Amino acid sequence: MRPVWRVADVRAAEAGLMATLPAGALMHRAAAGLARRCALLLADRGGVYGARVLLLVGSGDNGGDALYAGAHLARRGVAVAALLLTPGRAHADGLAALRAAGGRVVDRPPAVVDLVLDGIVGIGGAGGLRETAEQLAASLAGRCGRDGTRATVVAVDVPSGVAVDTGHVPLTDAGRPCAVRADVTVAFGALKPALVVGPAAALAGQVELVDIGLTPWLRGSPALRVTEWSDVVDWWPALGPASEKYSRGVVGVATGSATYPGAAVLSVAGALAGPTGLVRYAGGARAEVVHQHPSVIATGRVADAGRVQAWVCGSGLGTGEESAAELRAVLAAPVPVVLDADALTLLVDGKLADRLRGRDAPIVVTPHDREYARLCGEMPGEDRVAAALRLAAWMNAVVLLKGDRTIVGTPDGRAYVNPTGTPVLATGGTGDVLAGLLGSLLAGGLAPERAAAAAAYLHGLAGREAARGGPVTAPDVAAALRPVLARLG
Repeated sequence: MRPVWRVADVRAAEAGLMATLPAGALMHRAAAGLARRCALLLADRGGVYGARVLLLVGSGDNGGDALYAGAHLARRGVAVAALLLTPGRAHADGLAALRAAGGRVVDRPPAVVDLVLDGIVGIGGAGGLRETAEQLAASLAGRCGRDGTRATVVAVDVPSGVAVDTGHVPLTDAGRPCAVRADVTVAFGALKPALVVGPAAALAGQVELVDIGLTPWLRGSPALRVTEWSDVVDWWPALGPASEKYSRGVVGVATGSATYPGAAVLSVAGALAGPTGLVRYAGGARAEVVHQHPSVIATGRVADAGRVQAWVCGSGLGTGEESAAELRAVLAAPVPVVLDADALTLLVDGKLADRLRGRDAPIVVTPHDREYARLCGEMPGEDRVAAALRLAAWMNAVVLLKGDRTIVGTPDGRAYVNPTGTPVLATGGTGDVLAGLLGSLLAGGLAPERAAAAAAYLHGLAGREAARGGPVTAPDVAAALRPVLARLG
């Protein structure tokens, strides 16, 4: 997993590292890495020599990074122009280096720009861009280079204007993001939350991490961690010569109803795609489930299902008294439980939430934002990581807060973010597939937070796989899980 660090931790690490280096050495390291990435981008646009680069330079260290990077590029034959947003407060040494290398200071953007380097505000910024900076950034969105295509925008460390520790992005009165939209962000030393969570992550574009020697100086616990493919591979239950259907785990699925049989079919499809050896279904859609999935053992009630190693409950279950009784039966089982959709509504309306905090076996809840609001009385707000962790602590459960960048929070304060999310999953029934897969991973023996992180990661990949064929439906996502999971070996 890739660690993600808060601003205070990054600042402390920078201070510790800089105390061991000559003055300015850390900035030169960062600028050299930034210039290398910009040169590669320019090479892809037709060549470095003769390219035209505009630096947007603020008053902080990010402005200095941009100026020194501009000096590197100017020495390679790039026509570098610097637009100083606060002329009297620009980094003096960086500005001198740019001028010595042949760069120039301008008072308006050039007509032709191949690459814009955003050095307006760094990790010390807050509250979005000032009006003039926001208008400038917006005006450059359509600026074109020598080849007639839109200029590439590269952010220095983070896109200017984003809330670095939360990923929140303020909006202008016109509803535009009050921040720079980058194609590439070159981050120094450590990932920051705004690069991986919240609406800011979409503004960061492709994130490139430059090693400046900061890692040994980062102390304490990261703000969150980013799940990677290698993590899922390491966690995935391995098969052996002695494996059989019961030793692989049995997952129980209490979803769907006569009114919503599709939810049962989809959640069972997700469970079947996972690593377990057997699926037991309990509910009012058993005829449809067996017709679609003949390997499933189906009964009408949770009490009649037999032994399982984990339960999935809620999708399409309904919210009547019979449904509440099934939820109580699931919660009474001494095995891990996934609660989704109608089960979350029953927790609130049926006042069953108190049953969770005293339960010994693990629980994973999977709310989207509106379900989160029903559980907590308010929407997740600007800091989705903090919101997931609050709910996890209150419910004594692992929380999978669904969204473009799904967050997994644990009761003891750990958080994970999924990088594979895609908007194509914003369609009915895909959450049912996710819940079934998650239950299968729990029954297969994964710890709840790993099961949640792995399920979100694989579900996102399946959404992307399904999108290759055009518009996506939940059955497409369920079908796409199989080729995705086949890559796990």
